[in-house]
Amino acid sequence: MLGGAILLYAIGVVLMVASDAQKYFLLRTRRGLVTDGFFARTRNPNYLGEMMLYASFAIVAGHLIPWVVLAWVWGGVFWPNMLRKDASLARYPGWPAYRAATGLLLPRLFRGPAPAAAEAPAPL
Repeated sequence: MLGGAILLYAIGVVLMVASDAQKYFLLRTRRGLVTDGFFARTRNPNYLGEMMLYASFAIVAGHLIPWVVLAWVWGGVFWPNMLRKDASLARYPGWPAYRAATGLLLPRLFRGPAPAAAEAPAPL
């Protein structure tokens, strides 16, 4: 179990830091949607990595209380922030296709070709 928690921690740190770095450096050169790299399959890889990191701590703690606190933070802070970010990104061209092709938090692993912006219904 400890080995799994360490692996979860390591993957979470890499995902969180690398996706934040990708977004930071890409947005310094051009504005718009970041749709490649870590953001190709999920719109919030940084939140996913952070959740993995904190989940590894809760696993090591081996108690229910950390999970309750994390559920409160994830549901009360992370979730609303992700929804606000989606609302902000909706102003960019290509948003409907990008939203249809990616998951809000979990990566959409199996996806067909991205639908055209005019044809894509906005799934929740």
